[in-house]
Amino acid sequence: MALALRAPRFQPLPASIPATSTAFASTARHSSSAVAICAAASPFTEATSSSRYRRDAWSYTAQDSSSPSSAAAAAAAAASGRRDDEIALQLPELRRLLKALRASRGKGLEGKDGGGGPGRVALVGTGPGDPELLTLKAVRAIEAADLVLYDRLVSNEVLDLVAEGARLLYVGKTAGYHSRTQEEIHELLLSFAEAGANVVRLKGGDPLVFGRGGEEMDFLQQQGIKVEVIPGITSASGIAAELGIPLTHRGVATSVRFLTGHSRNGGTDPLHVAENAADPDTTLVVYMGLSTLPSLAPKLMKHGLPADTPAVAVERGTTPQQRMVFAMLKDLVNEVHSADLVSPTLIIIGKVVALSPLWVESSKQDALNNENSSQLSPTIFPV
Repeated sequence: MALALRAPRFQPLPASIPATSTAFASTARHSSSAVAICAAASPFTEATSSSRYRRDAWSYTAQDSSSPSSAAAAAAAAASGRRDDEIALQLPELRRLLKALRASRGKGLEGKDGGGGPGRVALVGTGPGDPELLTLKAVRAIEAADLVLYDRLVSNEVLDLVAEGARLLYVGKTAGYHSRTQEEIHELLLSFAEAGANVVRLKGGDPLVFGRGGEEMDFLQQQGIKVEVIPGITSASGIAAELGIPLTHRGVATSVRFLTGHSRNGGTDPLHVAENAADPDTTLVVYMGLSTLPSLAPKLMKHGLPADTPAVAVERGTTPQQRMVFAMLKDLVNEVHSADLVSPTLIIIGKVVALSPLWVESSKQDALNNENSSQLSPTIFPV
């Protein structure tokens, strides 16, 4: 089916779709000619983006004015996959900050103002990308933070809410490049909390839905650190609402199931879940499933999910760069490949997808495209 860009909120869909465009040009936030540009742009913090190094510049302070730019060296290290080199460039400034925090805490312990105790950690969910989906509690926590450890899928607009005096540190992960291992993130959270800092751990979506927030919470609590979890709107809810897809619907879907498309040890095998997940009355939502979709889709059909089950793949959902592909399950892999969708992409599979007004418009677009194609086909005369 047609590739579509994000339509603006609170506006009705058009009565008809121009036959000359493969995108919903009359409702799209960008024209169809901007598809390639939107695909390349990112509302999130990529490992080598300039916005990341502007935010984290404090952690790359050069030892003296004659030294080359540490941030530039770190960017080069990240671009070439030299994770350890990048971390080494940050260590001196991280140690200086820890020393200053510990000294401040020591002064508090000596005084009578009640200060000087250990800090705290807040695991904050930021939703799928749209800053307007943040909770008030999340905003307050972000604004009060001393140190913010943020993931790749926290949008730039959300990071703009961090107070001017706070420190930001990127700990994001992408396929093939983890700026920090999970164990290193644990140690950073613990070290700064023990030094008395108010630490905020920002995660896209909800921290306890495929966000490894449970692991961080468990580790810190075992070390005696107070942890607060501030939920976020998980991508399944935020993106489904954006597209007008009810995840459950009387007479259509009696349950919803969230799946991770990541295999625990990597690879393309989606965790052997297809046999139990192939229920026509259940809506399936696959997180991080772009690489494993070619394996998952045929398995779902093999185990009984109809080939004509409606589905949609949504790239960078709820952001201005959102793109989506609607298709039947049997065609979804090819359509996603043709559209060249990139991570993060959420996949929704189930009969409820056909309840979206965009499914109807996408079907109309296909019919128009097929009609135009047949009209342009050459006439073959018998010899």
